[in-house]
Amino acid sequence: MEKTLPQHINIAMDAALDKKGFNLSLLDVSSLTPICDYFLIVSASSTIQVKAIVDNIEEKLSEIGLTPYRIEGKNAARWVLMDYGDLVVHVFVEEEREFYDLERLWRTAENYRHDVVDKV
Repeated sequence: MEKTLPQHINIAMDAALDKKGFNLSLLDVSSLTPICDYFLIVSASSTIQVKAIVDNIEEKLSEIGLTPYRIEGKNAARWVLMDYGDLVVHVFVEEEREFYDLERLWRTAENYRHDVVDKV
Protein backbone atom coordinates (compact mmCIF):
# COMPACT_ATOMS: atom_id res chain seq x y z
CA MET A 1 0.00 0.00 0.00
CA GLU A 2 1.42 3.35 -1.07
CA LYS A 3 1.67 6.08 1.54
CA THR A 4 -0.29 9.26 0.87
CA LEU A 5 1.97 12.25 1.23
CA PRO A 6 0.83 15.54 2.74
CA GLN A 7 -0.29 18.13 0.19
CA HIS A 8 2.55 20.56 0.88
CA ILE A 9 5.16 17.95 0.05
CA ASN A 10 3.61 17.31 -3.37
CA ILE A 11 3.42 21.07 -3.93
CA ALA A 12 7.10 21.47 -3.04
CA MET A 13 8.11 18.65 -5.41
CA ASP A 14 6.01 20.10 -8.24
CA ALA A 15 7.46 23.57 -7.62
CA ALA A 16 11.00 22.16 -7.88
CA LEU A 17 10.17 20.36 -11.10
CA ASP A 18 8.51 23.50 -12.51
CA LYS A 19 11.92 25.20 -12.37
CA LYS A 20 13.68 22.20 -13.91
CA GLY A 21 15.03 20.75 -10.69
CA PHE A 22 16.18 17.20 -11.26
CA ASN A 23 17.14 14.02 -9.45
CA LEU A 24 14.49 14.52 -6.75
CA SER A 25 14.60 12.30 -3.69
CA LEU A 26 12.06 12.30 -0.89
CA LEU A 27 13.40 10.56 2.19
CA ASP A 28 11.16 9.59 5.09
CA VAL A 29 13.39 10.26 8.09
CA SER A 30 10.60 10.29 10.68
CA SER A 31 11.84 7.13 12.41
CA LEU A 32 15.48 8.27 12.31
CA THR A 33 15.43 11.81 13.69
CA PRO A 34 13.15 14.10 15.68
CA ILE A 35 14.18 17.05 13.46
CA CYS A 36 11.57 16.46 10.76
CA ASP A 37 9.62 13.77 8.92
CA TYR A 38 10.87 14.25 5.36
CA PHE A 39 13.90 15.47 3.45
CA LEU A 40 13.25 16.62 -0.09
CA ILE A 41 16.54 16.69 -1.99
CA VAL A 42 16.75 18.44 -5.36
CA SER A 43 19.61 19.08 -7.79
CA ALA A 44 20.15 22.14 -9.97
CA SER A 45 22.64 22.97 -12.70
CA SER A 46 23.64 26.41 -11.40
CA THR A 47 23.29 28.80 -8.50
CA ILE A 48 20.78 30.79 -10.55
CA GLN A 49 18.65 27.68 -10.92
CA VAL A 50 18.99 26.90 -7.19
CA LYS A 51 17.60 30.36 -6.38
CA ALA A 52 14.76 29.93 -8.89
CA ILE A 53 13.79 26.56 -7.38
CA VAL A 54 13.94 27.91 -3.82
CA ASP A 55 11.90 30.99 -4.74
CA ASN A 56 9.27 28.88 -6.49
CA ILE A 57 8.94 26.44 -3.59
CA GLU A 58 8.64 29.34 -1.17
CA GLU A 59 6.02 31.05 -3.35
CA LYS A 60 3.91 27.93 -3.94
CA LEU A 61 3.92 26.93 -0.27
CA SER A 62 3.07 30.48 0.81
CA GLU A 63 -0.04 30.22 -1.38
CA ILE A 64 -1.33 27.56 1.02
CA GLY A 65 -0.26 29.51 4.09
CA LEU A 66 3.12 27.93 4.81
CA THR A 67 6.24 29.95 5.45
CA PRO A 68 9.61 28.45 6.25
CA TYR A 69 10.93 28.65 9.79
CA ARG A 70 14.33 29.30 8.31
CA ILE A 71 16.16 29.38 4.99
CA GLU A 72 19.93 28.89 5.04
CA GLY A 73 22.45 29.28 2.22
CA LYS A 74 20.36 31.37 -0.16
CA ASN A 75 23.05 34.00 -0.73
CA ALA A 76 25.70 31.54 -1.90
CA ALA A 77 23.04 29.28 -3.44
CA ARG A 78 25.21 26.19 -3.63
CA TRP A 79 23.20 24.34 -0.97
CA VAL A 80 20.02 25.93 0.28
CA LEU A 81 18.15 24.43 3.21
CA MET A 82 14.48 25.33 3.71
CA ASP A 83 12.97 24.31 7.04
CA TYR A 84 9.20 23.83 7.05
CA GLY A 85 9.07 21.88 10.30
CA ASP A 86 8.02 18.41 9.16
CA LEU A 87 9.68 18.97 5.77
CA VAL A 88 13.26 20.09 5.18
CA VAL A 89 14.09 20.91 1.56
CA HIS A 90 17.69 20.71 0.35
CA VAL A 91 18.38 22.32 -3.03
CA PHE A 92 21.90 21.70 -4.27
CA VAL A 93 24.10 22.64 -7.16
CA GLU A 94 24.85 19.24 -8.64
CA GLU A 95 28.53 19.11 -7.54
CA GLU A 96 27.67 19.98 -3.93
CA ARG A 97 25.01 17.29 -3.81
CA GLU A 98 27.47 14.68 -5.03
CA PHE A 99 30.03 15.81 -2.43
CA TYR A 100 27.69 15.78 0.59
CA ASP A 101 25.68 12.75 -0.60
CA LEU A 102 22.81 13.02 1.89
CA GLU A 103 21.19 9.89 0.51
CA ARG A 104 24.23 7.91 1.64
CA LEU A 105 24.18 9.52 5.09
CA TRP A 106 20.45 8.75 5.44
CA ARG A 107 20.56 5.47 3.50
CA THR A 108 18.29 3.67 5.96
CA ALA A 109 15.48 6.15 5.28
CA GLU A 110 12.72 5.09 2.94
CA ASN A 111 13.07 6.87 -0.41
CA TYR A 112 9.53 7.57 -1.57
CA ARG A 113 10.42 9.26 -4.77
CA HIS A 114 13.49 9.27 -6.88
CA ASP A 115 13.04 11.00 -10.20
CA VAL A 116 15.79 11.40 -12.66
CA VAL A 117 14.67 14.28 -14.81
CA ASP A 118 16.84 15.23 -17.75
CA LYS A 119 18.51 18.59 -17.43
CA VAL A 120 17.33 21.19 -19.91
